[in-house]
Amino acid sequence: MHRLKRGIKRRIKKYFTRPLWRLVKKTSWGYAYKKKTAKKRLDKLLFQDMPAAYNSEIDKPIQENKVVFIEPRYDFLSNNFVQLHKELVKNKDLDIHIHYLLELDLSKKQFYRNCKEMLRDVATAKYVFVNEASRYLSCVDLREETIVTQLWHACGAFKRFGFSTADKLFGTDKEGMLLHPYYKNYTHVTISSPEIAWAYEEAMGLQDRPEVIKPVGTSRTDIFFVPEEQEKARKKLEELMPAAKGKKVILFAPTFRGRVASASTPDNLSVEGFANAFSDEYILLFKHHPIVRNKPTISDEYNHSFAMDMTEHMTIDELLFVSDICISDYSSLIFEYSLLERPMLFFAYDLDEYFDWRGFYYDYNELTPGPICTTNEEMIDYIKNIDTLFDKQKVIDFKDKFMSACDGHATERILDMVFKKD
Repeated sequence: MHRLKRGIKRRIKKYFTRPLWRLVKKTSWGYAYKKKTAKKRLDKLLFQDMPAAYNSEIDKPIQENKVVFIEPRYDFLSNNFVQLHKELVKNKDLDIHIHYLLELDLSKKQFYRNCKEMLRDVATAKYVFVNEASRYLSCVDLREETIVTQLWHACGAFKRFGFSTADKLFGTDKEGMLLHPYYKNYTHVTISSPEIAWAYEEAMGLQDRPEVIKPVGTSRTDIFFVPEEQEKARKKLEELMPAAKGKKVILFAPTFRGRVASASTPDNLSVEGFANAFSDEYILLFKHHPIVRNKPTISDEYNHSFAMDMTEHMTIDELLFVSDICISDYSSLIFEYSLLERPMLFFAYDLDEYFDWRGFYYDYNELTPGPICTTNEEMIDYIKNIDTLFDKQKVIDFKDKFMSACDGHATERILDMVFKKD
């Protein structure tokens, strides 16, 4: 009887407090309490739990042939990992481990488990490769023998990141960034040109260690110097979209808006307007940022016959290969595309808003190697007159400034640097 009464009391308390707490949470006190509780959990995770996982293995010797790749978001190797991993696999003496953390696809509990498993593995690794910022790798004191190479997922220096966003809506406060760093423990940071070293020093807080920044090129750009890859990409496009045969390609590849966890994508380009203007000569392809979950749909009238969303079907490299014109906004893909010396347009209808949100390393109006448009009509008019309006030299100058270390041999230089090959 006593147990029954206690059980009834618990249920009454549970169902009474639940709606009450929903109301309290909306008050300033409730918000402050929630924020304080979240901070305590984060502090415990990064000051205690993650370091404990790493430290549980540091009594074991470093394995001189062990290489660890840390892929934070996807269940496949992305970006700069692909070519570099391919080259390392050829070396039979290396023990290569890959950790797919799947930050955006798993519960926090399972994601944290993945991080702890990764840290235990890193504790005995000689070589570690990353391509994004990570608080979970930066919260531990790595052994001196471990070489961490940050390959970074973007070329050039376009929109601000890291410490450069401390005063922007996109970023967090500098105090929080210093308390739980994202860019610690790097031995090397590879970039696409000496011109942008200052931006990476600022973003990653490496002003006191500028020698870490290495303008040896970006691994993923090597593919742009292989002619066969362009032929393969065109063949793949025509298999996926037979309407592409004999047509030129306009690619719309915008970056995401908002924060990573709730990223959205622009839906302002008029498929109907472009179809009316160009359906006889061009097809229109879309490539949305991979972290965007809800993508705009293309009406049946134009889908596959004139326009197609290739986000899930072709890589960005493949799409850049097959594109005759690229329309973007604030995406770093323009740096890779400049290697092909083709026309670019910038659909920056929300430029002022985006600047307040995140900002840029260079003046946007001076940086962009193509026209800045705010309406569909401006883009359509430019493309109609592209033969006379396109300034190829402007793209070449842009390439020479921001991509000077990308010559088709970046992967080779990176591996020589990391593995101390003379």
